[in-house]
Amino acid sequence: MVAEIVVPVVVVVFALIVASRAIKIVPQARAGVVERLGRYHRTLTPGLAIITPFIERVRPLVDLREQVVNFSPQSVISQDNVVVAIETVLYFTITEPKDATYEVANPLQAIEQLTVTTLRNVIGGLTLEDTLTSRENVNAELRNVLDEATGKWGIRINRVEIKSVDPPPDIRTAMEQQMRAERNRRAAILTAEGEKQSQILTAEGQKQAAVLQAEGDRQAAVLKAEGEAKAIDTVFTAIHKGNPTRELLSYEYIQMLPALAEGDSNKVFVVPSEFADAFGGIGETLRRAAGQGGGRKEVEPGKDGSG
Repeated sequence: MVAEIVVPVVVVVFALIVASRAIKIVPQARAGVVERLGRYHRTLTPGLAIITPFIERVRPLVDLREQVVNFSPQSVISQDNVVVAIETVLYFTITEPKDATYEVANPLQAIEQLTVTTLRNVIGGLTLEDTLTSRENVNAELRNVLDEATGKWGIRINRVEIKSVDPPPDIRTAMEQQMRAERNRRAAILTAEGEKQSQILTAEGQKQAAVLQAEGDRQAAVLKAEGEAKAIDTVFTAIHKGNPTRELLSYEYIQMLPALAEGDSNKVFVVPSEFADAFGGIGETLRRAAGQGGGRKEVEPGKDGSG
């Protein structure tokens, strides 16, 4: 009786054990490498899978998601012999679970050591200033080298980032002083440029003001000369329309003499020939007047010689 009960129980337990070893559920974004009698057989994809118990076994599942690894700071010597501590962050994805399982023993350690050696090679060809200002180029070069080296391991390097670059304290102090001096220099240049522009604008304004003033004076002189010319023309026209006599013109010439003689700078007075003719006309006029006055003079009684 006992045997009849024990045997079925053993069979059921054995069946459960076989079923548990035969049925495998692979989660999403995971992969399982199946070995048959110690050799690679196949790769399990996410979902339900059946394997042969005691003949096949599944190695630890491989994570297919993108992974992030933060490597500790590494001392690197730049081209100008400055020791800097560089901390890097690596993003990678396992694309071939078989290669990641059999081609490399410890993928993370291998990637870290490869990153350190590659970083030293890249930074060794750059100065400290180039390292600080060309991080994008350094990241791209690191990614290309690492991706090419890890391709045979079934690993794809998605991104490499330099998290921090820490030069020695004395170098940082010197850099801060240099940056402060550079800022002061730029401030002085900007101040000088501002003063220069201000002086240029001031000079341009004065120049334009002088030009406008001269233009105004010129236009005023032109308008004044045009006014005087029109006035002279009007007077000349009016005189000729009035048919003046020679005696009147001579008189007008005489009236103009004091105006021509005015001024402190008039040292020499030139009399035109027209003035001589005018003086001659005036003299002739005066003689005529005298002659006519003598003809009309009455002789007083007793002074003509007659008794």
